[in-house]
This record gives sequence, structure tokens and C-alpha cells, in this order.
Amino acid sequence: MGEKVAAYGIDLAERERYRRKLHECLEGLGRLLSEKRFDRPRNLMGLEIELNLAGADGLPRMMNSQVLERIASHDFQTELAQCNLEVNILPHRLSGRVLDQLAEELRTGLGYAERKAREVAARIVMIGILPTLHADDLTAASLSENDRYVLLNDQMRAARGEDFALDIQGVEHLVSHSPSIAPEAACTSVQLHLQVTPGRFAAVWNAAQAIAAVQVAVGANSPFLFGRELWRESRPPVFQQATDTRPPELQAQGVRPRTWFGERWIDSAYDLFEENLRYFPPLLPLCDPQEPLRVLDEGGVPDLAELVLHNGTIYRWNRPVYAVTDGVPHLRVENRVLPAGPTVADVIANTAFYYGLVRALAEEPRPVWTRLPFSAAASNFDTACRYGIDATLQWPRAGRAGGLTELPAVRLVRTELLPLAARGLDAWGVEPADRDYYLGVIEERCRRRANGASWQAAAFHHARRQGLDRHAALAAMTRRYSELMHTGQPVHTWPVAWPVGDRAAVTVPRQATTGGG
Repeated sequence: MGEKVAAYGIDLAERERYRRKLHECLEGLGRLLSEKRFDRPRNLMGLEIELNLAGADGLPRMMNSQVLERIASHDFQTELAQCNLEVNILPHRLSGRVLDQLAEELRTGLGYAERKAREVAARIVMIGILPTLHADDLTAASLSENDRYVLLNDQMRAARGEDFALDIQGVEHLVSHSPSIAPEAACTSVQLHLQVTPGRFAAVWNAAQAIAAVQVAVGANSPFLFGRELWRESRPPVFQQATDTRPPELQAQGVRPRTWFGERWIDSAYDLFEENLRYFPPLLPLCDPQEPLRVLDEGGVPDLAELVLHNGTIYRWNRPVYAVTDGVPHLRVENRVLPAGPTVADVIANTAFYYGLVRALAEEPRPVWTRLPFSAAASNFDTACRYGIDATLQWPRAGRAGGLTELPAVRLVRTELLPLAARGLDAWGVEPADRDYYLGVIEERCRRRANGASWQAAAFHHARRQGLDRHAALAAMTRRYSELMHTGQPVHTWPVAWPVGDRAAVTVPRQATTGGG
């Protein structure tokens, strides 16, 4: 979403032209697929991480432009709010020592960004939702200086026709309203890309959907928003509600939300792009001068710019991506399930688990999606978001009998899915030492029932027991999280108790404007 566009009025004729071009792009995609014009398999993966900026006090800092000016690297970009950054790692081939290479590149890049941020009294915090964010921190005025964000906000507000509402019942109850989409910026994620051939796309996407709940269960890291303890992974409900362009009447009619798990297994990447056009009105009807069908008729490869732009405003947890590199089109599955953090080791462990597991499941002779109803996969995702590492999930029963059974997520991962992930990493050709180390991080999280979300909740309650008020406890916990994050030690090793210091020194005078206890 960092690409700049001109914010201007969009008339009806422009909307009609955009709709026509969307359908031409979809036809062009169908032709490219039928003509087998896509890139050969190259086992390429990519990684993006959204980050938060906070001060030494643990509170958010709205200063990404100042930090980015000092970083001065195209690897770092703006995100929706001024307290956000995004770092992009160049594509890598999934083989050899790729996991350790990714870890080293991330440590180097984040270390450099941290040094530059400190020049303006800010810190880099890699976390799903910054616990100290307040509703007043995320308003239209806090959006990054990028015309595209302004236009997106304006178009979503117009489609909604009223304030966006957050109403989430978790450990506590949050009720909050916003006239802008800015609360979406609370959610910072890790995005994992995998380039696949058209013939393998459906299997990889289906496998990714089937394991989304497991990814959340072991990787949850977002238990707080606006001073309230909510779900163990609160990003999905927050993101869905903060981007929900449906007024209550359309919600009651069953109109699909733009942040969407989906409703069926697929047979082709085409299915997803076709659903995008069938179900979702365009938000940014900005036409590109290229005529996709003419380009195809002349033997070229179209950018399908309108289709790509429209796809970027529909927030699937596993999103299809079409792109053209050096004149050759390719497809990617973009996995958007995971929260950022807690440490580089944890991020790479989550990465290893995903790439290994999705490879193994996509190649099974009896694919999991033929034995797991899609509704069960969607229900699992909701359950994992609510309960994190303590979730109980539905999974196909082993053996010929078939049917589903319910298993604690930690047992499912340790007994069935970690061996599959190891097999998948072997199939990619990943170095066994890297495979064992990073999958071992997942194993230890499950053995100790500890991840980022459970640590944050436990550390917050520890600070409360030391006599701190709610907001002071969240700030103290965030500072401690930041300290431990920069040690690089995986989150399952982090101690919960620490001396929180003098109450007067850490009390943060903030007034809650949200509901709850």
C-alpha cells in the first residue's frame, strides 16, 4: 500500500471505465493461464514485516517520515499510520542455509533501523499490536503522508457511510468508534510470499488456509488493544471491523466483509480473482493507460494493473498475487496470518514452520482439504485467534475411518504437524541444522505453552500485581518486551517476572475511552 497515487475526485464515468477494465483484466488472466505463460518454478520466497515505533517510555511515536529519512533505504517503507514502518527482504531461494541467511539479514536491517530511530528518540518494536496504543493515537491525522492512504480512507468512509465500530468481547470488552480506518494501523504483521506455478497454486493456497489456525495458535502476539485485554491474537477481529465498509444492514444481509477468510476450497488462482470482482465493489477506481487485451493480442504480457489494485483492497488472510518481473508473469501466495515479532528467531521459526508445512500438505496424496470441511478451517481460525496456544482445533482423524477429531493445538503440532514441516523443509532442500533449530523453537513453545501473547498477558498481570495501574502496567510491559526483543532470545525463554521499578516513575496518565472492566 506504499505506492503513491494522486488523490482526486472520481466521477461516474471513471468508475464505469474501471469496472470494464477489471473484467478485461480478469479475461486477460484467464488467457495467460490457458496459454501457460507463467514463470517456471524457482522455489522463491519473500518476507515483509510491519513494525511499530515507540519511545523509551513504551508509548507510540508518530514519526515514521523522520525515521525513514534517516534510514534512507528502499528496504524500509511507510505503512498506514505514522507509528508504522515496513521492512522488505529481497526474494530468496528456499534451500540450503536460507533460514539463517534470513535471520542474519533481519538482524542487520533491524539493528540499523533501531540505531537510526534512536537518533530521533524512537525505538523499533516488532509486535502484533503495540499495547500502549490509545484510540486517540489512531485518527485520520495520524495516517502516513501518502496520497493513497488518504484516498483509501476517503473511499472506505464513503462506502461505510458512518463511523467504523470496534466491538470485541475477549478477556475484556472493547467498544470504540472511529470516523477513519486508522485503527487498522494497530495491526502489524509478517507477510510470507511463495511463488508458485499455476498448476500448484490451488494446492498451496488450500494448504495455507487449512493451517492458518495452527499458525495463529503457535504465533499469537496481539492480546491488547486500546488498554483492553482481548483475544490472544486480536489482529483479525480488529482488522475486519476497522476495514468493514458494510453498514449494519448489509452485515445483516450476509454481505461479505473486505477482510475475509473465504468460504470454499479452490481449484485455481482464477477462482479468487473472480470472487474479488463478483463480491467486492472497487474502492480505488484508478485506471491505468495500458489496455490489457490489446497487449495480449500483440504478444505481450499485461500488468493487469486494475486487477492488482482491486486485489490489494480485499484483505484475505491468504491472498493471491499476480506480478510481472522482467516481462514474465508469476503468481504468489501471500500468507498474512502471522503477527510481527516477538524476535527475529521467532519470526524465522514461524517462517520455517509455514514453508515446511505448506509444502508437505500440498503434496499429500490425500490432501487435508479433502478431509477437512472449509467451515471447520474457518471455525479453527476463529478459535485460534481467541485462545492462541491454548486453542483446541478440529482436524481430520488419522486412519481409514475418517471424520474429524478435536485436539489441543499444541498436541496437534507436536505429534503430527512438526514432522510434516520437517519433511517439507527437506523437500525444499533446507539445511538440516537450520531445520532442526527453528522447528525446535516451535516445539519448545508448544511444550511450555508459551508464545508472545501468553508472555504479554502474564507480564501485564505481573506488573498489575506490583501495584501499577492499567496504563502504567501496559507501558512497563511494553518496555520490558522491547528490551527482551532486542536480546534476540526466543519468546518461550523470556522470564515473566522482573522488577518494574518505582510506581511514580512509570505511571502513565492516560484516560481510557473504551468499554470494559
